[in-house]
Amino acid sequence: MPRALPASTWSSLDTVSHARGLLGKYLVRRFDDGREEARLIVETEAYHSAEDLACHASKGRTKRTEVMHGPAGVWYVYLCYGIHEMLNLVTGPADHPAAVLIRGVEGLIGPGRLTRHLQITRALNGSPAAKKTGLWIEDRGFVPAAEQIDTTARIGIDYSGPVWSQVPWRFLLRKSK
Repeated sequence: MPRALPASTWSSLDTVSHARGLLGKYLVRRFDDGREEARLIVETEAYHSAEDLACHASKGRTKRTEVMHGPAGVWYVYLCYGIHEMLNLVTGPADHPAAVLIRGVEGLIGPGRLTRHLQITRALNGSPAAKKTGLWIEDRGFVPAAEQIDTTARIGIDYSGPVWSQVPWRFLLRKSK
């Protein structure tokens, strides 16, 4: 039976484990007309703390990143390149800015395609990942086996330098259920 995951699920410091653990969960969107769409999460990336030079929080606490400094289990949605909305789930305790970028769901690979199709906008920024907001994470009992998960460096962050651009914090579900 599907179970919406509470904010406390994401409150530990281990953002990398959260990124990996989101694989096999479902991103569920309720649209304004009441229709719901659930998609298996198949690609994520971890951004862990102000020390991670690829993380937006590395530039300091700003109006844009304030949501990352708050409690876990809320959405951090921002505009990338003035074109694409990007969906992130804030993780860790308050004042430890970290988040997981949801890069792809089954049938929608690429963070811009995902948000466009599911009508996810910055209006959800700072909202809880909960049914009441119309966007949440569900556990439907599928746990991918280790051999179903690929781990690579994150994408598009060469600006963060040779160390942070190469950490293996991108996770992909090789074969969906």
